[in-house]
Amino acid sequence: MSDRLGGMPVEKVVLARKFAAIDDHWSPRIIGELNGQHVKIAKIQGAFDWHHHEHEDELFLVHRGTFRMEFRDRAIDLTPGDMLIVPRGVEHRPVAEEEAEILMFEPAGTLNTGNAVSERTIHDPTRL
Repeated sequence: MSDRLGGMPVEKVVLARKFAAIDDHWSPRIIGELNGQHVKIAKIQGAFDWHHHEHEDELFLVHRGTFRMEFRDRAIDLTPGDMLIVPRGVEHRPVAEEEAEILMFEPAGTLNTGNAVSERTIHDPTRL
């Protein structure tokens, strides 16, 4: 049996090791790709920018810590193991009172700040 799938190596991803390699907040790293989607991880703390994604849905999964996803009309609290899908076009901002670790699934090329380009915008995320 080959250890390659479609020309890509088949490897286990150890999330704890990937998160340990990150020492900043709000700077997503790509840890995998599938079907035109990027699997990204980030450490977050504080409030992010209000934004939306015109053409992309986003999936958030909490690995460690807690955060809330704020919308203009409500907020949803998330804890480890919780998942939330933010549909395209919906304005939102994640807020973490203390450091949290999250996974995100979104189409390749999706800007972390969506329509609100700022100093926090990451145009070419690092691959771990």
